[in-house]
Amino acid sequence: MQVTESALPAAAPEMRRPGGWGDAARSNIAGLLLANIVFIIAFALLASGFTSPINVYSLSRSIGIDGVIGLAMMTVIITGGLNLALGAIGVCGAMVVGWALQNAGLPIPAALLLGLFAGGALGAINGLIVVLTRLHSFVVTLATMSVFFGVMVLLSGAAGFNALPASLLAFGRLRLFHMVSPLLLVMAVVALLLFYLYRFTAVGREMLAAGANPVAAKLTGLPVERLFVYSHALCGAVGAVAGVMVSLRNGAIVPSMAGPLGADWLLPAFLAPVLGGTALTGGEVSVLGAVLGTVFVEVITSGLYMLQIGEFWIQTALGIALLAAILLERARAGAMLSRSLRG
Repeated sequence: MQVTESALPAAAPEMRRPGGWGDAARSNIAGLLLANIVFIIAFALLASGFTSPINVYSLSRSIGIDGVIGLAMMTVIITGGLNLALGAIGVCGAMVVGWALQNAGLPIPAALLLGLFAGGALGAINGLIVVLTRLHSFVVTLATMSVFFGVMVLLSGAAGFNALPASLLAFGRLRLFHMVSPLLLVMAVVALLLFYLYRFTAVGREMLAAGANPVAAKLTGLPVERLFVYSHALCGAVGAVAGVMVSLRNGAIVPSMAGPLGADWLLPAFLAPVLGGTALTGGEVSVLGAVLGTVFVEVITSGLYMLQIGEFWIQTALGIALLAAILLERARAGAMLSRSLRG
């Protein structure tokens, strides 16, 4: 559709800050917090062993990993885009770390930085293709998901890395207070860094503005295309962090650790940010909401497993939760648009 000059807004609309305390944000975060408390109490009473140290440890580890996966997807959703290749990028980043440690003999910090760079580079490739072809990121990342994963399997010969440094594996097995995984702390650090980025830095606020209204943002002089590439690169780097975290849980780095083509990451990647209030249309983000969304999903999953509910029904329930969250987000966006038009 051709856009006329009169139809263009003069400036990008004011964006709600991440974790901001507008009415919608307060309602969403308060609702998730209440739901988490209710379900934790319910499962503690109904499911034997739900509060046992071993289950709390398992739960904290799952929250840490899936929380970082959700935060990675959130960095692209704020642009109004998607990244179906997130799982493939995460595995590729982890495989680079494994190669650097086991084959190249690099020290752990250098290997981890190389893996982050690899994830960021693959994410940037997605972003460049999106801005150069003008295709939706859904189409682009659907294709690159197969490309990235296929090239990684060809280069590695589908072989993993199982001789990781003992100190790195010990960190993954560590139990804080005898029941908390350090991977939960990794997720907290990633969340705090993203919160700082979107709330206190110019580039973070520009990413939100570009995602909310790319045309208006471009008219105000923002480098929208570059910001979109930055967002995809950030998604890839955070995805690589998640890949390393999965490796620490498994004790090895293998190409299949995120499922076929990385597809096992898709549901947790979308559930956490969407439940947390990140707008699929872009421009709104809630880091705290995404974290609470992850806690909600993992508590529900763990509790239902302990109640011996079949995995099929658990996946069905999570799918319904995602659909309901999307419908609620669309209804909220429609209501906000109606109010703005009446105003």
